[in-house]
Parts: sequence; structure tokens; C-alpha cells
Amino acid sequence: MEISVTRKLEFDAGHRVMNHESKCATLHGHRYVVEITAEAQSLDNVGRIIDFSVLKDKIGTWLDTNWDHNVIIYDKDSDTLKALRWIPRKKEPWAAPWNPTAENMARHLLIVVCPTELKGTGVMVTKVRVHETPNCYADAVLNQELKDVLQRQVKNEQLELK
Repeated sequence: MEISVTRKLEFDAGHRVMNHESKCATLHGHRYVVEITAEAQSLDNVGRIIDFSVLKDKIGTWLDTNWDHNVIIYDKDSDTLKALRWIPRKKEPWAAPWNPTAENMARHLLIVVCPTELKGTGVMVTKVRVHETPNCYADAVLNQELKDVLQRQVKNEQLELK
């Protein structure tokens, strides 16, 4: 039997989808909702995969620091990036090496952010869902090959901690 937990996190950000064929080519914003689904080899001594507050603290803090109240922009979108840097702001625009679609954001969280932020916890994020609107979302899900690789990394981290 597999058991997983999911934590919902929210943030507000602007973006522009470069080369989009419709209105998303214009700079605009969303109230993003992110769902982080995690698994572990076994439950802890309390009977949990991970305390939900740890997911909020680690992934939520990354979202707050990097994407919340910011503009997520493709680093090749030089004219928009230049204009954004001209506008007074509290944060530097978050320049991504990919077009800021919900799909790419979900993949980045799954493959880069979650493994880094949850290192040493014994937990593996297996699915990230990014809602751009209440009706539209993208899922990034680990395939079995990546899941096996990350499980080995998690086991090695646990051994290093002992």
C-alpha cells in the first residue's frame, strides 16, 4: 500500500508567456495554488509521512522568497525583463530558464525545488499540481525511473545523517 500526503500552498505572482498566441502574451497575474504531494518509505514514530507544517515551512518559504509578489519571467524575454527592472520593486524579477507556464513551474518545483528544500527529511515529492486559475492546472508527476533515483538519494541522505 502507498500512502501520500498533500499540502496546499498559495502565492500571488505575475508572468508573461513569451510567444503565446493569445492574451497570455501580455503581462498579467494569478493567485496561484500549488499542491505538493509527498511519500516516504515508512511512517515516522507519530504515524506520519511528514508534518504538514514542515512542507509549509520549507516549500512555502521558498515560494514566498522567490515567487510570491514577484514576476516570473522567461530569461530570454529580454525586453520585458528590461522593463521590469526599470519599475520600482522590492524583488528582482525571477528570471527562469524556461517559459513560465504552469507546466514548467510544476516541473521546476518537482525536480529542483522540492528535492533541495526537503533534503534530509526522508520524504520524496512525487507530484506537484500548479493551479493558475480555479479551473486550470498542470501536474508534474515523477515517472518510476525518476522515483527510483530519488528514493536511492533519500536513502543515502538518511544513512549520512546517522
